[in-house]
Amino acid sequence: MNGPVPAPPAVLGDCRGRLDGTSLTALAVYEPDTGDLDAVRWATDHRARLMEILAVHGAVLVRRAVYDAETLNAVAAAVGGELLTYTERSTPRSQVSGNVYTSTEYPANQTIVQHNESAYSAGYPLWLFFASTVPAETGGETPLADSRSVVDELPADLVARFRDKGVLYTRAYREGMGLTWQESFQTEDRHQVEEYCREHGIEYTWTDDGLRTRHRRPALVTDPVSGRESWFNQAHLFHTSNLPPATREALSEMFDEEDMPRSAYYGDGTPITDEDMDLIRAALEKCVHAFPWERGDLLMVNNLLVSHGRRPYTGQRQTLVAMAGKGGDDR
Repeated sequence: MNGPVPAPPAVLGDCRGRLDGTSLTALAVYEPDTGDLDAVRWATDHRARLMEILAVHGAVLVRRAVYDAETLNAVAAAVGGELLTYTERSTPRSQVSGNVYTSTEYPANQTIVQHNESAYSAGYPLWLFFASTVPAETGGETPLADSRSVVDELPADLVARFRDKGVLYTRAYREGMGLTWQESFQTEDRHQVEEYCREHGIEYTWTDDGLRTRHRRPALVTDPVSGRESWFNQAHLFHTSNLPPATREALSEMFDEEDMPRSAYYGDGTPITDEDMDLIRAALEKCVHAFPWERGDLLMVNNLLVSHGRRPYTGQRQTLVAMAGKGGDDR
């Protein structure tokens, strides 16, 4: 164990709202004293302190701050700088305004498991900005988990294997089986896809059905502030054990392993067992903290330190997201 994450300051700048957080949740909460917040001005005035807290604590929740895509765009840019486009997509979402997107558009009855955004990619965002414009009637939380604590919860031999080998991600793009290559790479031009793959270390093969890719990425990153390792990969999402059993069985009868829509292996190509995946999911779940969304909530997340997911919900729900800061090899 590397010790607890230090608590954040009691107040943020000269604002009177309290910041309360614990090392277990990696979440600091700012509650404005009265009324709605001028979020853009507030974020601009307190950017330095916000970045300090995100670097140590991992996430900041601000109540009654952002109600629309335009405000989220401005707040995210004020804190994180130039916003990023969502390239090399693995899930469906829509562009709302500027570089503000809907959160992953999966059916309301499905769970989106914990993940660090684009951890499978050579380039990933450093900071995420969520805004709850329409909270769900029930459920729909965005759970968080401290990725440093996940490392502590996992068996040391499993962590060592992932640290040494990394993760090999494979994808098979075809019509009607997840995203097409056109949706994922946001282009109809095969030459643009090939150029992107070469620049980002992705092996690619065009097939009769579409496109097959494979690439290797590290499984852990080191937090530059604390020096602690952070669990930073999407092996558990790409691994076929993440599929419903009946779906996995049906697809296995149709395709070889690397022809599955998505799959994951150790970086040397050896299989990752279902038992290892179960240990990883259990560790993630043990570290999860969820809070109920309120309309206007703004959530800022250090993507290197904190994973996020989504719980099933009823009623209407809209959560917007913007991304900033370039990490990984794509800087």
